[in-house]
Amino acid sequence: MAEYRVEIRQAHAIDVLAVDHVGPYPEINRAFDTLAAWIGERGLFGPDTQCIGIFHDDPHTTPAEQLHAQACFALGPVTASINVTPPVTHASVAGGEHAVLVHRGPYADLQQAYDWLYGTWLPNSGRESADAPPFELYLNSPANTQPADLVTEIHVPLR
Repeated sequence: MAEYRVEIRQAHAIDVLAVDHVGPYPEINRAFDTLAAWIGERGLFGPDTQCIGIFHDDPHTTPAEQLHAQACFALGPVTASINVTPPVTHASVAGGEHAVLVHRGPYADLQQAYDWLYGTWLPNSGRESADAPPFELYLNSPANTQPADLVTEIHVPLR
């Protein structure tokens, strides 16, 4: 199994706009498409927009068709004041201390990074995950980036 580097960072909570996804995690792109269209129709994308995926369930213990995730965009300080309409909702990602693993490569390989983070790093770190879901911060886009060049930060909130 690959070795990764983990950094502990202090982070602020982030307000996001979200669309829920239930089903296999690799199919979350449909929720991102729905949310991106909603935001785009309202001209809300800006230079500081962040793309985030929140993953509520463990795919090793939850059937794929029951996995819950949220496709999210953070639009900066105005995010919390935006009036939303279904299926778009307000959500937030946890602040506090995070274990952050930077993954370079295809999204299809992210599960291997999660397995190492939760199966190797966390048990040996002396730390515990907080009662908040992990999330992914996407630092570039598959729309204009080759899969091998995608950069994703996996954040695990810590106690």
